[in-house]
Amino acid sequence: MKIFTSRAIHELDSATCEAQQISSIDLMERAAELVADELNSRFLPGQRFVVMAGPGNNGGDALAVARMLIERGYKRVEVFLFNVTGKLSHDCDEERKKLITIDGVDFTEVSREFNPPYLSDKDVVIDGLFGSGLNKPLMGGFVAVTRYINESGAYVVSIDLPSGLFGEWNSQVNRRDIIHASLTLAFQMPRLSFFFEENYTVLGEWKLLDIDLDETKIKELPADYMLVESRNIRPLLQKRLPFTGKRDYGSALLFAGSTGMMGAAVMCSRSTLRSGAGLVTVHGPKGGISILQTAVPEAMFEPDRNEHFITDMRIHHDHQAIAVGPGIGTNGQTIDALEALLKSGVSPLVLDADALNCISKRPSLLSLLPAKTIITPHIGEFDRLFGEQRSSEDRLKTAIEMARQYGIIIVLKGHYTATVRPTGRVYINPTGNPGMATAGAGDVLTGIIAAFLAQGYKPEHAATIGVFVHGLAGDIAAEKIGEFGMTAGDIAAYAGRAIRMIIDKNV
Repeated sequence: MKIFTSRAIHELDSATCEAQQISSIDLMERAAELVADELNSRFLPGQRFVVMAGPGNNGGDALAVARMLIERGYKRVEVFLFNVTGKLSHDCDEERKKLITIDGVDFTEVSREFNPPYLSDKDVVIDGLFGSGLNKPLMGGFVAVTRYINESGAYVVSIDLPSGLFGEWNSQVNRRDIIHASLTLAFQMPRLSFFFEENYTVLGEWKLLDIDLDETKIKELPADYMLVESRNIRPLLQKRLPFTGKRDYGSALLFAGSTGMMGAAVMCSRSTLRSGAGLVTVHGPKGGISILQTAVPEAMFEPDRNEHFITDMRIHHDHQAIAVGPGIGTNGQTIDALEALLKSGVSPLVLDADALNCISKRPSLLSLLPAKTIITPHIGEFDRLFGEQRSSEDRLKTAIEMARQYGIIIVLKGHYTATVRPTGRVYINPTGNPGMATAGAGDVLTGIIAAFLAQGYKPEHAATIGVFVHGLAGDIAAEKIGEFGMTAGDIAAYAGRAIRMIIDKNV
């Protein structure tokens, strides 16, 4: 699913009206009908609604919703239209005219003084002050209204966007001056700002309402950001064919583990096997052989000459994928071995965990990364590599810049993991849950990506598929076990089932 800018959304609305031979008012009515349906499904007829409508088309949406709620039998609907400049958008004015024809409607048009209504935690505020058309932070009286609503304790439903929140970047906006929605009802597709951690408290729950925007224009309009769906992943998955052997599904070599951290090697190798790799070899410290071969008997073990950590990353056999990092530590000899590996130009390559920490200790290694190397940093690892970031949106901007600069694929892990390609295009992942915030989950992801690389997938596809499968496996584990009790091993165990669900169209 494409994630469009606010400007592109406006263009898409216009194209929809032209293609479907409808007016912008017709499209507004369609959107309002869906919002009213959603509210009707959530609230009883005695619910008190206080509608706050701005002077633009977002206000028009809110006025239309208010009218439809009244028409459906809701008796306690109070409407405030803020028209402080004396100029409403055409569609907002049309919706105002429709609303005030209703007998006994509780309607107030605010042009100067605003006497705010009493609000309690039992009330529902419908926020239609400003939507995606907003082009500057809220100011003056609108800030006061916003803060009053936020402090009231009322349940807030925002239409399109919480007022004051931009559709894309918000690093310069004071979160106090944005409506804190309990529920955001967006139209057709999400906005980029929905996926940043700092906006979580202002968005609340968010839901997409399909208003049947023109599919031809959706396909035609370019987008730098994509929300990954199973229908994007399914066509990329290769079938397992008859008359094939293990070597047809690739060999993955994992440089993983050190004394006290062999569990990382175990998690990584298990998930590689569970995700379809034909052969898996772990190169680890000599002292880890009994742990690895007992825990994962299906994997081969290649002992390093050192008892406790890895000192040699030379490749002695033919492998289709190399993964480096889980539990390897940051000993100087390990960093030297990683440098030698990178200088050899071997690929495809996925680097995670301590491999990234090794690079942060020796930043010159960044320039040695082969083209389309996949790195999978969490927030801390990313900031150690590329400098401390002030916010998640700044972090994504930096990831885009670094992916372009070094020609690599950056899997920026988080609640909505973002896979950034060397072109700068970003794929945002919706699968996963808070139960995956557990030791070893990242090692499992490394193994899953390595498995897809070993099977011959392009690095950009291996990264995107791997992240989706990893999150889906976590969702299965959460459903079966619960978020509190699930472990990284559970995520690895369900990787194969996640792949099957995608293929069978069960997700």
